[in-house]
Amino acid sequence: MKRKLVSIIAVIAMMILTTGCKGNDGLIEVELNEVAHSIFYAPMYVAIEEGYFKDEGLKVNLVNGLGADKTMTAVISGDADIGFMGSEASIYVYQEGAEDYVVNFAQLTQRAGNFLVSRDLNEDFTWDNVKGKTVIGGRVGGMPQMVFEYILKKQGIDPENDLDIVQNIDFGLTSQAFASGQGDYTIEFEPAATGLELEEEGKVVASLGVESGLVPYTAFSAKKSYIEENPEIIQSFTNAIQRGMEYVNSHTPEEIAKTISGQFKETDKETLVLLVTRYYEQDTWKDNLIFEEESFNLLQDILIEAGELSSKVPYEELINTEFATKAAE
Repeated sequence: MKRKLVSIIAVIAMMILTTGCKGNDGLIEVELNEVAHSIFYAPMYVAIEEGYFKDEGLKVNLVNGLGADKTMTAVISGDADIGFMGSEASIYVYQEGAEDYVVNFAQLTQRAGNFLVSRDLNEDFTWDNVKGKTVIGGRVGGMPQMVFEYILKKQGIDPENDLDIVQNIDFGLTSQAFASGQGDYTIEFEPAATGLELEEEGKVVASLGVESGLVPYTAFSAKKSYIEENPEIIQSFTNAIQRGMEYVNSHTPEEIAKTISGQFKETDKETLVLLVTRYYEQDTWKDNLIFEEESFNLLQDILIEAGELSSKVPYEELINTEFATKAAE
């Protein structure tokens, strides 16, 4: 009898470990670490604010990781169940030989979400203008920096010799550094880019998302073991994000802004609409969450061109389309 009781307890414990912990409200808690908190990720915030996660039986605890490196660390350490960041981070982890590496299961954005801001409020911008200037960029190996270099090369500009790119400022502090007088240009996400404009500290002169074309910029990912042990959670999570994606593709910027306003309480209504419109008009979000092989190959081409990747890694190892495909049905 005692042996049977021990077996039952063991089974229950295993169920808890593989299905997540339920709170007092009956919802399974999921720790989600995002690379940054930005209007750029509107479909995710729609899923939160509209209760789509709750409909799927999930309670998502959202944490701002303040950078892909920190978000990936949270996923690898187990502090986060799911990470939301650029997929280049998963490639780096795989290349390091990790056995329980991180797999991408849902792509959210299909363009870069940052903008080039000039200190000259009256500038008639062309890309040649950055030659000989100082630009506050992103960290080495990060998507913002690599996409910027990719664009420069497309424009016939040498990132190493034709301009000075500052890369030692922490993510999230670049706009403050620019406002304090550092650099001729800075690369910023929203709301920082528009914030600099409203304060008359700078002017948005180019969209990196438009200039670079369709690039798989951010995706949801989790350790291979977590996905294998919790397929129901991953599917429910993906279903909720898919509903958020469908919402932003079927509603106006004004409606989207109203829905996600609770996530950006420090931003007034008019400014929030402006920010959403900027992303909306450049076709930022996909119709579905399927991370296609062509997009993954483009991402790896950018990494190779940036000198961050010597050879491509297998698509089948780092991309799982099962959950996104089912969610889109």
